[in-house]
Amino acid sequence: MHQFHHSVAVQRGNLARYCHYMKKCILFVFIFCLYSVHLYAQLTDKSILHLQQIPATGVVLNQGWKFHAGDNIDWARPEFNDRDWQAVDPTKDIHDLPQIHRSICWFRLNLKIDTSILAQSLAMSIYQSGAAEIYLNGKLVQRYGTINTNPEKVIAYDPLGKPLSLRFTSRGQNVLAIRYVLQPHLFYTTIMIRKNPAFIITVNNEQTAIDFYQREITRFTSSMIFRIGAFVLLLILHLAFYLYNPTQKANLFFFIYAVFVVAAETVNISYPNAVKYIFYHFNTVASVGQSGNFFLITALYFLLNQKRGWIFWSLLILTVIGTVLNATIYTLGFSISVLINTLINIEIVRIAFKAVKNKQRGAWIIATGAISYFVFWVFFLTLVLSRKLFLPVGQIFTIGDFIYNITFLCIPTATSVFLALDFAFTSRSLQQKLVEVNDLSQKNWEQQKEKQQILASQKEKLEEDVTQRTSELKQSLKDLKAAQAQLIQSEKMASLGELTSGIAHEIQNPLNFINNFSDVNAELIDELKEQLATSNGQEVLLIADNIKENEQKINYHGKRADAIVKGMLEHSRASTGKKEPTDINALANEYLRLAYQGQRAKDKSFNATMKTDFDESIGNINIIPQDIGRVVLNLINNAFYAVNEKNASTSSAGQRYEPTVSVSTKRSLSFKEGRGEVIISIKDNGPGIPPAIVDKIFQPFFTTKPTGEGTGLGLSLSYDIIKAHGGELKVESKEGEGAEFLIRILF
Repeated sequence: MHQFHHSVAVQRGNLARYCHYMKKCILFVFIFCLYSVHLYAQLTDKSILHLQQIPATGVVLNQGWKFHAGDNIDWARPEFNDRDWQAVDPTKDIHDLPQIHRSICWFRLNLKIDTSILAQSLAMSIYQSGAAEIYLNGKLVQRYGTINTNPEKVIAYDPLGKPLSLRFTSRGQNVLAIRYVLQPHLFYTTIMIRKNPAFIITVNNEQTAIDFYQREITRFTSSMIFRIGAFVLLLILHLAFYLYNPTQKANLFFFIYAVFVVAAETVNISYPNAVKYIFYHFNTVASVGQSGNFFLITALYFLLNQKRGWIFWSLLILTVIGTVLNATIYTLGFSISVLINTLINIEIVRIAFKAVKNKQRGAWIIATGAISYFVFWVFFLTLVLSRKLFLPVGQIFTIGDFIYNITFLCIPTATSVFLALDFAFTSRSLQQKLVEVNDLSQKNWEQQKEKQQILASQKEKLEEDVTQRTSELKQSLKDLKAAQAQLIQSEKMASLGELTSGIAHEIQNPLNFINNFSDVNAELIDELKEQLATSNGQEVLLIADNIKENEQKINYHGKRADAIVKGMLEHSRASTGKKEPTDINALANEYLRLAYQGQRAKDKSFNATMKTDFDESIGNINIIPQDIGRVVLNLINNAFYAVNEKNASTSSAGQRYEPTVSVSTKRSLSFKEGRGEVIISIKDNGPGIPPAIVDKIFQPFFTTKPTGEGTGLGLSLSYDIIKAHGGELKVESKEGEGAEFLIRILF
């Protein structure tokens, strides 16, 4: 990029030949010539770069730089002595300059400017990988990025060659000093063959530099916009195809592929705007493009009806690996990524030719696009390796841009043409079939008309049948409801019978006491008369006391019978349907006793142990007492029936068995509803319920009792009553050990 001339050395060499007669002068000139041989271009001192002219391509400042780690603002001053500093070439890759990775550092370059150059308006174009402050002769002229002693606040920035005007003060010595730092934790990668230099500074004529920068920005942006526009159109096209025909999955994957390309190019177009370092955090554009290419080959697999075998899945794994390597392995990672992408392209060509060989309609279009893609891709890679990407071909695009754009449009364009032709073929086929259908419809019009008449007559007959069947079903439903009402009434009467038996047996005890004490009092009155006749006062008083005591017992048992009758009338009267405060413990205890007495009234030999465990903290709760009482009575009667059946079977087998029925209440907090609840447990040690029927016992008309002993409505009605209270009725049973019914009531 840079040029320097050796005119000073040549002139002074001629002077040496003219002054050879002077020994001391010859010796001086000889030493001076030896010293001049080691100069490159216009370097008169190893520490000073002498610029005499600026070629059209500019001068790259890659020699004469001095480096020192650390941070001192005095190092920007022209008079500072940097003789002990380390010589360095800042255009090298940052990985080849390990000394700049530690912290803030400085670069200095001593420039000697020729008078002819001072008359020109100069500018320097800068490409860099870190953050920099540029000083000219001790004066800060530009900042790129943010430099901070706190590494977390350092922000790298690449101006990407944007010209910076220079004003050199004199033809004497000028000092260009750069305060520099790399951004920590920044994930640097490579794109194409370009690496990441510390910085590259090119000095050129200001207008030339501006024209070159604007031309490059225009070329780069125009190429990006062209690709974005093309793939946005393809994106919309294939999305429309997919929405029209979702069964063709190829369109969906082409749509995703186009989204990847548009996303990658959109990120790429921000590159000239100096947002370069977004690539280092989200891999590179090539990584995104490679991921998109896998969706491209997936779409072609669907489109060409290819079976996804080991090659397909291997390419998927390689794509993932390539994306990771492209972002993690410096330089080599991109080469591996390109290799994997080339393998994908080869596979595209292979499946395209396979489809052509299988004579798939239109496959030759995809094959042509795939071959073109592969050819242009190889051509593009050749241009990359030969560094001839930017040979001009027009006002905007270079040869690299032209080939790159054609490469990416080959397969999508071929696919769009294929799908368009396929769509046209399908439409033509549908039109032909429509014509055939119309002809067939015209020919069969008579037959259709006749069929319609037949269908009309059948419809009338069917409507008559439906009307008749509906009438029959309504009558059957009416009969079923009547039978159901009768069964429910039978169940209620059965429950009333159980309750009546219990009441009768319960009242019989106090009535027996009353009758017995009445008979005793009659005998005592006769004896009292005899004693009065004999005037035995002491015996009279004793008999009178006995009579009084018996009268008290009669009164007690009379009141007891009255209380029983009143209580039973209260509980057996028709339900009002209104909830009222009720002592659930007293209710459960009373119905347990009545159920037991009712069972004894039917079977004098019946006997069972009754256990109670009532939670006294429950108090009164709002329920419909008649309904809950009916449920409790029904469950206790079932429990007594179960233990009686088991007692009969164990007695005949000579086994020892003690029938036991337990009734308990418990108050707790329902975590589900956040309210209080009462759980009433009715447990027996009978034969239990078989698992096969445990889910059926709450169904209407289901019963395990012999015919005539049960209606099958007791548990069903009990379930409905508890459910109407907002509660729950469930059973826990173990066959051979007994059953436990749990009534859960919220309050």
